Amino acid sequence: DMSIAATPSDEVNMVVCQVAHSIFGVPRKIARLRSQSYLDAIYSDLYRRDHLPIDVVISPELEVAEAALKRLSTPTSFDTESFLDGQAQLLGFRLDENCPVINTPLRQLTDLFSTLRTIVVGVRRQGVLFAPEAGDQLFSGDECYVMCHHQDRLRTTEIFGKPTAKQERIVIVGGGNVGQRVAQALEQDDRRMRIKVIERNRSVAEEAADALERTIVLNGDGLDSTLLIEAGIGRADAVLAITDDDKTNMLAAVRAKSMGCKMAIALINDPTMVPMMGTLGIDAHINPRATTVSSILRHIRHGRVRDVYSIGDAEAEVIEAQVLNTSPIAGQRIRDINFPEGVLIGGVLKNGEMVKPTGGLRIEDGDILAIFALAKDVPELERLLQVSIDFF
Repeated sequence: DMSIAATPSDEVNMVVCQVAHSIFGVPRKIARLRSQSYLDAIYSDLYRRDHLPIDVVISPELEVAEAALKRLSTPTSFDTESFLDGQAQLLGFRLDENCPVINTPLRQLTDLFSTLRTIVVGVRRQGVLFAPEAGDQLFSGDECYVMCHHQDRLRTTEIFGKPTAKQERIVIVGGGNVGQRVAQALEQDDRRMRIKVIERNRSVAEEAADALERTIVLNGDGLDSTLLIEAGIGRADAVLAITDDDKTNMLAAVRAKSMGCKMAIALINDPTMVPMMGTLGIDAHINPRATTVSSILRHIRHGRVRDVYSIGDAEAEVIEAQVLNTSPIAGQRIRDINFPEGVLIGGVLKNGEMVKPTGGLRIEDGDILAIFALAKDVPELERLLQVSIDFF
C-alpha cells in the first residue's frame, strides 16, 4: 500500500520511490529529503508521477523550524501542538512548588474552574508517563500535558503558574537552514522582533546575512561569552540553540540562561539527554526525530485519522480522528465508553465547535476527537474507533 524512504541519503530515498512506483506499483510513496535545494520552487514539478513519483516529501529541517516557532509562540510550555482545526491546543507544563494547582485532586480542579475548557491528559512523574484519573493529584516536579480551548490558553497558562511573556528579542545560535528559516519567519511577524543569529562557520554566516533582511548575523562561537554579550543575551527574551551538535546546543542554552536570558530552547537529537533538561534549567527542547515521526504518521494512518502527534520518545500519541457511525463508541456517553486506562479524550469538535469532554457528553457520528493514548493502548483505541492504523 505504501513505501516510506527515510534513509540518510536523499538520492537513495528518491530512487527507492522510483523503484517502488515503476517495478512494484506501490500507490503511495513518502520520501524524507534533507537537502533544501531539492525543495526549491524551481523543482516543484520534479516530483510528479511522470518524473520522480514521490507523493509526499518530508523535510526534517522544515519540521524542526516549525516546531521551533511553536515553542517560541508558547514560551511557558515545553511542548505544544494544535488540534481540532486550531481550536484545541496541547501544552506541556513543568510544574514547580509555586504552581497553584499542585497537591489538589484533578476532580476538585474541575469544580474550581468549571468554565475552563481544559483537560489534563497526561502526566510524566519520575520519568514515567501516565494518563491521570480524576482522583490523582499533581506534584512539584511533574511534567503535565493539558488540552485546552485556544481561547483559554492564556488563562490555563496562568492557572498552572506560568506567567505570560512577550517574545521580542530572540537570539538564535546556529545559522544553517533551520536557523535561517526560523529567522525569516520571525522577520515576517507583526511584532517586529529583534533577531540576532550567531553562526560559527563564516561562509554559512555570510549566506545567512544575505538571506535575512532585518536580522543581525554574528560570526563566531555561540559558547563565547564575549560574543553572547555582544548579542545582548542578558536582555534577550529567548535563545534558540539549533546547531547540529547536541552538546553545543545544551551548553549554549545553559550559558545563555546563566547570563540572564529569560528562556532557553535547545535542539536535542539524543533522547537520553532529555531528562537532563530540567536539571540544567533548559526550558524546552526540540526532538527532530519526534517531529519527523509525527509528520510521517499523519500519512501512514488509514481511515478517518486526521492528525497524529508523537509525545516524548514515542511514549504516547495524540490522535485526531473522526467518529464513524459503525464505531463502537458512536452514540455512547463518554462515561460509558470502556477506554483503556492509558487513553483520555482531550477535546471534541461538534458541528465545528470545540466542546469540553465531560462524562455526560454523547459521542456522535461525525464528531472529531483529540485523544491522548499511551503507546501500548493505541491498538485498543484503533479497535474502538474502527480505524485501521497500520505500521509498516
